[in-house]
Amino acid sequence: MSTQELTKENFDTIVSENDFVVIDFWAEWCGPCRQFAPVYEGASERHSDVVFGKVDTEAQPELAQAFGIQSIPTLAIIRDQVAIFAQPGALPESALEDVIGQARKVDMDEVRKQIAAEQQKAEEKAQEQE
Repeated sequence: MSTQELTKENFDTIVSENDFVVIDFWAEWCGPCRQFAPVYEGASERHSDVVFGKVDTEAQPELAQAFGIQSIPTLAIIRDQVAIFAQPGALPESALEDVIGQARKVDMDEVRKQIAAEQQKAEEKAQEQE
């Protein structure tokens, strides 16, 4: 499957309608981004069950800001509408494959439990401060 251009208009729909989304934050002027592009495209062809998207940080500054992108390229992975991975830097093919493999193994029920526990702690702390 080829990569999809993600924009502020289609981002929420793509993330909410797909269980596994890999995102490349990039810009046209970025040399490492251009070097990473064929590696990323190759992975998108090998993993047809995963949605691969690209966010042009120049054209979509709101998305880059929402993810706290400070350097590009940055790779992010969203599973079940939860961001589980984000790392700047162009990855070699073997490292990208490893990251995708590890992301597949993440127990999303456990992740949701951890998020709920952290939210509860934050709420309790806020109540204590009142």
